[in-house]
Amino acid sequence: MSTKLKPKPKPLSVALEAGYPADMLLSRLRQITGDFTNVAFASSLGAEDMVVTDAILSSGLPIAIFTLDTGRLPRDTLALLDRMHDRYRPHQIEVYRPDAGEVAGYVAEHGENAFYESVDLRKTCCHIRKVKPLKRALAGRDAWVTGLRRAQSAARTEVPLREFDAVHGLVKFNPLADWSEEQVWTYIRDRDVPYNALHDRGYPSIGCDPCTRAIRPGEDIRAGRWWWESRDNKECGIHMTPPAHPDGETTS
Repeated sequence: MSTKLKPKPKPLSVALEAGYPADMLLSRLRQITGDFTNVAFASSLGAEDMVVTDAILSSGLPIAIFTLDTGRLPRDTLALLDRMHDRYRPHQIEVYRPDAGEVAGYVAEHGENAFYESVDLRKTCCHIRKVKPLKRALAGRDAWVTGLRRAQSAARTEVPLREFDAVHGLVKFNPLADWSEEQVWTYIRDRDVPYNALHDRGYPSIGCDPCTRAIRPGEDIRAGRWWWESRDNKECGIHMTPPAHPDGETTS
């Protein structure tokens, strides 16, 4: 019986002509750690976030990585978290969870799935399960990093590489802002990066289980998020657009 070996991941210093700007990503992350001493990467465990996670951990950059477990994540997302621990051991991904009392209070007052009833109730649920835990995760940080891309949705077309997050009082970096979906998946394939199995079943954007569905042909990649709402602004409140600030100038 023969055993098929997985291809060895390509080095992070792969040339730009290979089809994706991995060198530029690494350069951007290194510049961030050169300018700030207490940086954290907020991973949603999506494809983009797996690229950034791999770049950070494979290069040994001093950037803490955390994710938010809302208590309603799909089984495949939780399984990915386990695979990440195995792949990147001994590095740890810190997990932040919502306050159990606040969740219980919301459910008691409105019902477990009240987010289907109105945008306000949905945003309240997101605030308890995502926004507040994020605030705890960013407390004491100098800067934070995300996996946002401009091509992800109409609401994100102006995402800069660097901005000032007035909500948390931190500089926020989006090093994949100018990446395409193809570049993301080229990186994942070439380096054999673990990813959420739901991506193979028509879920390009994945959030909480009851708030995410597979998209249909021709739909926006975030159409499966809160699909019962207007498609104009599919955001949970984590990535609020802050006002202009001198430190928010876009960098390359």
